[in-house]
Amino acid sequence: MSGPAVLTRAARRLARAVPVPAGAGLARVLVERNVMAYRRTWLLLVSGFTEPVFYLFSLGVGVGALVRTVTTDAGSVVPYAVFVAPALLASSAMNGAVMSTFNVFFKLRYARLYDSVLATPLGPRDVAVGEVLWSLTRGALYSAAFLLVAGVAGMVPSPWAVLALPAAILIGFAFSAVGMFATTYLRSWVDLDLVTLAVQPLFLFSATFFPLGVYPPALRLVVQATPLYHGVALERALMLGEVGPGLVGHVAYLVGLGLVGVWGAARRIEKLLLS
Repeated sequence: MSGPAVLTRAARRLARAVPVPAGAGLARVLVERNVMAYRRTWLLLVSGFTEPVFYLFSLGVGVGALVRTVTTDAGSVVPYAVFVAPALLASSAMNGAVMSTFNVFFKLRYARLYDSVLATPLGPRDVAVGEVLWSLTRGALYSAAFLLVAGVAGMVPSPWAVLALPAAILIGFAFSAVGMFATTYLRSWVDLDLVTLAVQPLFLFSATFFPLGVYPPALRLVVQATPLYHGVALERALMLGEVGPGLVGHVAYLVGLGLVGVWGAARRIEKLLLS
């Protein structure tokens, strides 16, 4: 069986297996539509994990040669590449989700795809949940490939890392939902620069490359309020084996953010297209 066919079947099974909120029972149909649209360009999906992998090896070989070890906020001393790998996994999940906002914006403002979709039995909540599920499918592929590469390179020291992929999917859920909500407010392609303006500081200042303890106290509070920090902290704890009750707070933050994003996106799509 060919690669695109396997991807199609896997995505359809995921769409049917994942529970969806009440009123969004047809969301899987939109996922299947996206799979069919991408099955001839599946290499674009596979290539999505290359950027964090390049970061991983460039930092591990380059910066890692200068900074041999890092003391985590939990007190563990680990090689720099091992410290950075979980953060890049979280960033990969975020980037995969955020990139979907460009696709959603095109469908909403230019292709007018959702106008046609809402002429079918699908509703605004189906659209919101369906696009989020599709974003999660892409994010899961990126994260799984990155985790495999990091494991082969010996950068995954803890068996708790088996939960790193579900955690990455949770991070993707939060960012894809909020990203889709934000996309409904964008007016032109120029406004997409605002997405980059928001994502870049998150990537650089979410304890991605340095422990939280090295930040000044005032900036530390700002970092702890950002969504990517919670994703990085969750992934780092799982991949380094620093598991504790504090992980519940990170999970709750990401779940709450994702639910708010799905709710807001559905309301905005309904307002834009049905009013």
